[in-house]
Amino acid sequence: MRLPLPLDTAKTLRVYLQESTPVCLASLVMSDLMPALVDFKSATPEVTASRPTPERLLAGDPQHSARNYFSDATGQFFAGIWESSPGTWRVRYSENEFCHLTSGRVRIEDEHGRSWSFAKGDTFVVPAGFAGTWQVLEPTSKLYVIFEPASK
Repeated sequence: MRLPLPLDTAKTLRVYLQESTPVCLASLVMSDLMPALVDFKSATPEVTASRPTPERLLAGDPQHSARNYFSDATGQFFAGIWESSPGTWRVRYSENEFCHLTSGRVRIEDEHGRSWSFAKGDTFVVPAGFAGTWQVLEPTSKLYVIFEPASK
């Protein structure tokens, strides 16, 4: 099926195609429809600084920094880089979080006393519903990807 183009658009397109190197028209159309990739090396993140609230803090004075590079339109999916200085605090997850440590060491313990230790290069997922403690043993940085399920 051929879509009619206004005369000036058709003429401009014909001249462009005759005078330039060959181009795939589908790529011109698709580039307008497809969102661009988010490259952490060049993107400008939303930066937030925080620390655990006094009722969650168990030890130390951990300072957190989050550089969020991506949030989807639904507000349920996020990706970025998180950093923390040493300390221990209580956590309760409503979201699912994929973590990949790029530096440091952490110890995570659940409410039942089971614990996991992770260091640079380790990858893990904290599922929604997890409750326990995070202990940052040395300055730590992680890549995170978070999915927050819709409220029921």
